[in-house]
Amino acid sequence: MHSLTTEFPLSEHHAADRRRRWLGVIVICLAQLLVILDASIMNIALPSVQRALHISESTRQWGVTSYMLAFGALLLLGGRIADNAGRRRAFVLGLAGFAACSTVGGLAVNGLMFFVMRAGQGAFAALLVPAALSLLSTTFSDPSDRAKAFGIYGAAFGAGSAMGLIAGGALTEFASWRWCMAIAAPFALCAAVAARRVLEESRTDGARRYDLPGALTAVLGLGVLVYGVTAAQQHGWSSVWAWGSFTVAPVLLVTFVRLQRRGSHPLLPLRIVTDRRRASGMLAAGLGGLAVTGIFLLLSYYLQRNLGMSALVTGLAFLPYSAGMAVSAALGGRLLPRTGPLPLMTGGLAVSAVGVLLLARVNGDGDYLTAVLPGLLVLCTGVGPMFAAASNTALDRVPERDSGTSGAVFNSVNEIAGALGSAILATLVTAAGTGPSAAVHGYRTAFVFSAAALSAGAVAVGLLLRERRTA
Repeated sequence: MHSLTTEFPLSEHHAADRRRRWLGVIVICLAQLLVILDASIMNIALPSVQRALHISESTRQWGVTSYMLAFGALLLLGGRIADNAGRRRAFVLGLAGFAACSTVGGLAVNGLMFFVMRAGQGAFAALLVPAALSLLSTTFSDPSDRAKAFGIYGAAFGAGSAMGLIAGGALTEFASWRWCMAIAAPFALCAAVAARRVLEESRTDGARRYDLPGALTAVLGLGVLVYGVTAAQQHGWSSVWAWGSFTVAPVLLVTFVRLQRRGSHPLLPLRIVTDRRRASGMLAAGLGGLAVTGIFLLLSYYLQRNLGMSALVTGLAFLPYSAGMAVSAALGGRLLPRTGPLPLMTGGLAVSAVGVLLLARVNGDGDYLTAVLPGLLVLCTGVGPMFAAASNTALDRVPERDSGTSGAVFNSVNEIAGALGSAILATLVTAAGTGPSAAVHGYRTAFVFSAAALSAGAVAVGLLLRERRTA
């Protein structure tokens, strides 16, 4: 009789604990969805933001670049803070800060205020994303439940981009671009409140040391480098602003590397990126991000300004790419054990280059079905398997002590390269001059540059992996 009376309370406690864990998964996935959604929503809304805030053609890309640059540059530091200060605490703080920057950004009165709030969103996202991944990993000890949880997380990651495109179009067309910023605030605050109730705190034992000089030199070095690309267009390549930026940025980045080599608690242990196999995966992801990320911002302007599409229709126009990439990435994951990473990464980069070259056929009186859609479909066919293989290769055979840092490095490389690529492509477009016909010429030039970067990536990755196999 006694055993029966104790069995039911234990069973009820186990059921309640299980419900709490899965509610935690929902909260974590909601936060991840917000981060990805906010990264893509501005691609559709930025033309309206530019008109409303009188942002110049040469600086408009900072609406996307500032977010990605802050996110990528601070991701490693955010992961270290989450491990040491408490993952739930970092998660809640990241959501609260994200909500605050979203609200203020929606009230922006000029371009500078808007850009700063976008950078703030990226900085707080760099705090909550590593915390979310760590919480997801520590919440489940059962391999089956963990696999399901990460499957849901991956679905939220994929859905966020598509939802951002649709939401950006709908909000811009039927409400205001300001809602594209502010809409994240209530959801982020609800997730922060729920996180305190359903997520358990966890942290890493040991000394709590942060490589602040490394973080500072990395952020400043990358920021000055991206600014130099923009300054070259605004003031000329021979201007003191451009040359000054291109002189200071390498000094800061070299200082960052030296700090990582000598530091006792480096932000980026160099052993992670000196392995040939991992370096090939990060190189593929970096060149893919550099060449592809800025394309969607340019296409958004082309579809709205040159083809006269509404913001909502523009968002829907990108959905074939999102769906195709999800399918091709899943197929690439299935093929990877059979083919190995070499054909998927080199072939994916080469196919992506062909897709971008198809986009380079755009013209002022073209149409979506013939000028844009074929290129998007070929592009997603190459990008999906390439990123699936690159992420697996970049994180393959990583020692357990470096697993979290390696994942953060991979994401940082992709985000930072995307920020730099967006700035370069925007500079190529504005260099072509003003007016619809000049803009189209600039788009073509930018797409050819992207195709060349993807082709060079295919060759470089092939050489790295082939030398590894020979060795």
